[in-house]
Amino acid sequence: MTFGRTRSVTLEGLAGALVEVEAHLSNGLPAFMLGGLPDTACAQGPGRVKAAAASIGRSLAQERITVNLSPASLPKNGSGFDLPIMVAVLAALRVVPAAKVSEVVHLGELGLDGTIRPVRGVLPAVLTAAREGCREVVVPPENAAEAGLVPGIRVHAVRHIADLVSAYAADGPLALGPVSSVRLPGRRRQPLPDLSDVIGQEEARTAVELAAAGGHHLFLVGPPGSGKTMLAERLVSVLPALTREQSIDVLAVRSLLGVSADELEIGGAPPFVAPHHTASQAAIIGGGSGVVRPGAISQAHHGVLFLDEAPEFRTGALQSLRQPLEAGLVVVSRARASVHFPARFQLVMAANPCPCGLGFGKGGECLCRPMAKRAYIGKLSGPLLDRVDLQVQVPAVTRSSLSGEPGESSAAVAERVRAARAAQGRRWADTPWSLNSQVPGAWLRRGSGRLPRSVTADIDTALDRGHLTLRGYDRVLRVGWTVADLAGRPVPTRGDLGLALTLRQQEAAAA
Repeated sequence: MTFGRTRSVTLEGLAGALVEVEAHLSNGLPAFMLGGLPDTACAQGPGRVKAAAASIGRSLAQERITVNLSPASLPKNGSGFDLPIMVAVLAALRVVPAAKVSEVVHLGELGLDGTIRPVRGVLPAVLTAAREGCREVVVPPENAAEAGLVPGIRVHAVRHIADLVSAYAADGPLALGPVSSVRLPGRRRQPLPDLSDVIGQEEARTAVELAAAGGHHLFLVGPPGSGKTMLAERLVSVLPALTREQSIDVLAVRSLLGVSADELEIGGAPPFVAPHHTASQAAIIGGGSGVVRPGAISQAHHGVLFLDEAPEFRTGALQSLRQPLEAGLVVVSRARASVHFPARFQLVMAANPCPCGLGFGKGGECLCRPMAKRAYIGKLSGPLLDRVDLQVQVPAVTRSSLSGEPGESSAAVAERVRAARAAQGRRWADTPWSLNSQVPGAWLRRGSGRLPRSVTADIDTALDRGHLTLRGYDRVLRVGWTVADLAGRPVPTRGDLGLALTLRQQEAAAA
């Protein structure tokens, strides 16, 4: 037999497609031809395959080999096709049984000495293989932990191509490395910062609790040293731990970035991503030349994206947040394809009131000209701020605050957040939503969740006077439901909506 075949997976973002790797030996001048739209790293694979084959005593120097990666119309990215190309060629050479390897998915890069090295994107690739009905996958040992997270698929870890050849040559089913359940390596969890570290700032703490309970976006504005960054960093300490499904979503994104196995964790705290204000639009949203990589908003999927000194970020990067905030995903368009990444995150922004930072709360010490103050905060456009549910002033800390009682711990606040989220889970059990922040405004205004006019009177007036847009009106309603959930009430009162309106309009009043 001069034909061999096995399987692998190609990825475009997190979306994958099963690839048939076919190898054919023919007469003629020696050559190693690779087709099927390989990128540069993939196209260099034949050289690595030749050297790795020599390490097990099989010279390919005199062979004429044609390898096709089917479907040929899909781009193939990365060095992870080295291992399946090698296995297909060995099947064509009758070194390994063709019947055994044809239905197994292989992922891995080959070293010149035959070692099998880790690659990026193994978790989303194995998820794709499982969806396509594959039941066995061979990966490098460093990638076995993430591959083992996928249910219904048998994982084999192999360190050298000689070990794989020996395993295929043995009688019976393939048995190599972990074969049933691969567990993540042990990892000591770092303690999260506690909310009790924040001095005073009762109103801002209330906003953080509301943001955690309902999944609302948050904007904190105040002078330097008032605790904005501390509050933002402690938001994850009151959020519920990730579910298994959410953890796999987060780890799939991190797998594309090459996160090592000892950094993986199931059921841990939500991710907290805080890019520097000099980050480019591609770093925030996703992109890059060649292979499109997920940006900060996708790394913060199911977690918190914190933009400290938000007005210092590039205008294009800030404006590009608008669509992901609404859709929960980002589409990075290229000439050949559009790549989708998940981006269901909570946005937290912090800003000084003016360039010098002393725009309010310091009794006239600000020396910024009015035009400079307006231009500074104006970098955060109205359409972007309109998508932020909670906009709160954080005043400077006073000496009297230092002598006060310490605030509640994160554990106490987290317990109320869990209760509020449980109430939302029961309310939206038969809907596509799980949090108040996800409920469409039309349902809150016209559906079965519509509140009486006597309850919405204050926000109706704000809408009529132009103090609220319709989007802002909907977001106040959502926050009002969260206020009621934290208080244990089945429906919001007029006071609940009043608090939600107050926590939205403070920044606008300060400006």
